[in-house]
Amino acid sequence: MTQLLVKLFVKNYNETDKSRVRTAYGVLSSIVGIICNTVLFGVKITIGLVINSISVMADAFNNLSDAASSIIGLVGVKLAERPADKEHPFGHGRFEYIAAFAVSFLILQVGISCFKSSFTKILHPSAAGFNWVLIGILVLSVFLKLWLSVFNRKLGRRINSNVMKATATDALGDVMITTTTIASIIIGKLTGLKVDGWMGAVVSVFVLLAGINIAKETLEPLLGEAVDREVYETITKKVESYEGIVGSHDLIVHNYGPSHTMATIHAEVPNNVNLEVAHETIDRIERDVLREMGIFLVIHMDPIEINDQKVVEKKKEVIMTIKELEPKATIHDFRMINGEEHINLIFDLVVPFSYKEHQEEELLLQIEKALKTLDDRYQVVITIENSYIAE
Repeated sequence: MTQLLVKLFVKNYNETDKSRVRTAYGVLSSIVGIICNTVLFGVKITIGLVINSISVMADAFNNLSDAASSIIGLVGVKLAERPADKEHPFGHGRFEYIAAFAVSFLILQVGISCFKSSFTKILHPSAAGFNWVLIGILVLSVFLKLWLSVFNRKLGRRINSNVMKATATDALGDVMITTTTIASIIIGKLTGLKVDGWMGAVVSVFVLLAGINIAKETLEPLLGEAVDREVYETITKKVESYEGIVGSHDLIVHNYGPSHTMATIHAEVPNNVNLEVAHETIDRIERDVLREMGIFLVIHMDPIEINDQKVVEKKKEVIMTIKELEPKATIHDFRMINGEEHINLIFDLVVPFSYKEHQEEELLLQIEKALKTLDDRYQVVITIENSYIAE
């Protein structure tokens, strides 16, 4: 069914790197969500009123919020499609995240409202009506929501959309919510226990958690995320695959929407290479990455010593010493300045984000002490950095 809908409504559906195709996927996801959730709301609110069930009505309004969410998502993907302009040179792709963030507030509002209603019914319980036909309709809604979850997850993976993945997670949560609602009705029928209010409270908690999770997932790219390790390895391997590039570090990725990515990286080149030759290589890498990966990459050249064996050996010595003290630490921009009485070792040290300030200071003292045991002429000048890679 998913593939059929994609073929029918998404032109050139295989070209997922193009903005128009991404927008078409977003429109399809939103319209399907609006239709399905509106139907579910109508059915469930009718059932809830007929059998006097607060949990069913809470579930119904959750579906209504999902329909509203799909409308906001539709507006978001249409705004995100707008091209770059002088005020927004990186495009409008983050509108998709802003739309999802607005959706999370709708979901939270529904969760709070449902919790209030459930609390009232816990204080003043009443029995919910029972009908196997109505139970059957709710079971069908579970399967419909399960399909919606799979549908959005497939589309989200295809175009790498965090919003669609969040929608899929939300739909899966709805499956759990409706299942809980069915259980409350059956328990009431079999045992006579008036658990509807308690079940409604459980439903509201699920709704609130879904809203919080969606808010978190959409805020992270707006605030700035660490580089995903897979993305990090893909970009660094690509950069380092070119002749004349001997290493790289300090990769930073900026996300301006799912299809608008900018990155910066430091590429290490031999310090004796012809500057024009190195610059031509850098230009070629930037063009290739943009064409092949859709990433606007800016590369900073770092000249490093690879011919002076004394410097190379000292660098290996420093790396081995640091690895013994902290296996997760790395270094870059290593330089050595020889003197008669002192040898200055200058480099940047990258430590995990989990390091506190006192731990950094302690590690610096340990490194300095360990290196001086190798040669008391060593003077270290270390700049501490944190990795930009997600841990």
